[in-house]
Amino acid sequence: MEQDVESPVIRKPKLPKQAREDLPKHLAEIDRVKKIQRYVQKDGKCNVHHGNVRETYRYLTDIFTTLVDLKWRFNLFIFVLVYTVTWLFFGFMWWLIAYLRGDLDHIADNQWTPCVNNLNGFVSAFLFSIETETTIGYGYRVITDKCPEGIVLLLVQSVLGSIVNAFMVGCMFVKISQPKKRAETLVFSTNAVISMRDGRLCLMFRVGDLRNSHIVEASIRAKLIKSKQTKEGEFIPLNQTDINVGYNTGDDRLFLVSPLIICHEINQNSPFWDISQAHLSKEELEIVVILEGMVEATGMTCQARSSYVSSEIKWGYRFTPVLTLEDGFYEVDYNSFHDIYETDTPTCSAKELADMANRARLPLTWSLASKLSQQGLPESEQEGQETKTNLDEQGKSEKTERNGDIANLESESKV
Repeated sequence: MEQDVESPVIRKPKLPKQAREDLPKHLAEIDRVKKIQRYVQKDGKCNVHHGNVRETYRYLTDIFTTLVDLKWRFNLFIFVLVYTVTWLFFGFMWWLIAYLRGDLDHIADNQWTPCVNNLNGFVSAFLFSIETETTIGYGYRVITDKCPEGIVLLLVQSVLGSIVNAFMVGCMFVKISQPKKRAETLVFSTNAVISMRDGRLCLMFRVGDLRNSHIVEASIRAKLIKSKQTKEGEFIPLNQTDINVGYNTGDDRLFLVSPLIICHEINQNSPFWDISQAHLSKEELEIVVILEGMVEATGMTCQARSSYVSSEIKWGYRFTPVLTLEDGFYEVDYNSFHDIYETDTPTCSAKELADMANRARLPLTWSLASKLSQQGLPESEQEGQETKTNLDEQGKSEKTERNGDIANLESESKV
């Protein structure tokens, strides 16, 4: 008799810390890459959630921005709800006036002058409220001049209706015209690269605009997100450090008609000054790049963001050219926008590379002096010792010569 036995699910046991340290290097690298928590996602969304906010009343003090920031489904729900509640409230007020004046008891009485003609119940009062606030004016239900309380209510509803229309329509207009979707056509390269450019080690990434309408006054900036510990022992999580992408020279202001390669020179002021290729693969850092500008069609400010973690920074690579000259125009091939190719690049840090270049340019006399100084004696003392040694040797030779001459003279006199 056969039985259907459910096969047990084999789960990979969680290895202890000491066992994980004994894993092969490539498996440890994969495990480390998976644990990297981004501060900014590749699509630009910030991976930060605000919790335990006690002063929630601050959101109500800026109700307009709060409504604009809501998701579309909540925004539309509030839009419909506000108008419906307003119409129902003023419809109830029109019905209450008619009820208190006795208009509902004299519906068929032609001698009676009601507050609102042809208002015979709550439904008709609700319809009259909609006609009043939206200024439709079908002409069937109209207010009479024998109802002062109705005239006051008409004024109040007209003013409040205009305020509600301005607020809600303005909120919807701002939400529709938000330039967030414009950032969808601003693209960043998948990887950043580090290679030599003009004899210097540089960090580079590429940006592009897919639309024909350009971004006006476009500017680019970059931040290094990395936790640090101060000399006093204070731990600063996700510390932000500026990365110079041409602020001093104006290269950070872009004319983004075709894809551009943004370059950061790794010098003494760069946070990557001491980082080599081997060191980079072990670092837990993130580079956040921010592209800002005004949308040419609307004039509103647009911002696009992306980020690169250490595994997305390729050492020893360059970007493939995407711009070609055709018959009378330039053509951009966005199929190669993210492509990179390998190039000869030193694996040492920029600091080590600068030290080697400085040693290669030093004269021979300086290098000899540096070697002597590395032995623990100052150059002046060493020169003095050399001079003293030479003088002693010369004195000894002269003394020997004089002793020899005296010996010769004595031998001749004896003969």
